[in-house]
Amino acid sequence: MNVIKLDDQGLVPAVVQHVDTGDVLMLAYMNSDSIRKTLETGDVWFYSRSRNKLWHKGEISGNYLRYRSGTVDCDGDTILIRALPEGPTCHTGSNSCFQRDLGNETEFDFNNSGSGVLQELFDVIQERKKTPNSSSYTSSLLEGDVNRIAQKVVEEAGEVALAGATGRSKEMAEEMGDLLYHAFVLMAANEINLEDVWSVLQDRRSG
Repeated sequence: MNVIKLDDQGLVPAVVQHVDTGDVLMLAYMNSDSIRKTLETGDVWFYSRSRNKLWHKGEISGNYLRYRSGTVDCDGDTILIRALPEGPTCHTGSNSCFQRDLGNETEFDFNNSGSGVLQELFDVIQERKKTPNSSSYTSSLLEGDVNRIAQKVVEEAGEVALAGATGRSKEMAEEMGDLLYHAFVLMAANEINLEDVWSVLQDRRSG
């Protein structure tokens, strides 16, 4: 039995390959629902992260991908879809989304957003717990009374609620950042990992 490992958003990357030519056409993401619909309908479905919903490839352009077969890699965290495209696969009108050479002129755009930032923040907090730094506010919290951390969470939650109730959106975002930070410190102090929280949220999402 295949086991597909979904990330903390319930997604798995899917590489699409032309069933006849072997050309790599695109990379997108699938969740459990889009995988089921692909297998049931014979058309390739993805999950659109930008629109937060299932995406029937070709529903707007008419350039459908007809599913032929699929395989899961050895780690279970990537899917290879073999499909027959009806028209160009890329939104630019090209047959493949992979068009640019990788070379010395390559620039990098770091996308530090979403759950990745949360994981990075939590990792830093965990590191401060394992290797305390006398000049670190995080280390001072973790080495002190856990009640102090809990009190900071209560204080920041109150600030978030007040900003939200009075329509101060910018302040609410800033206070939410403070709340998440102190909540993460409290989690670390209690030996709770982010995966524990993601698991609870995933169960609620499935319910």
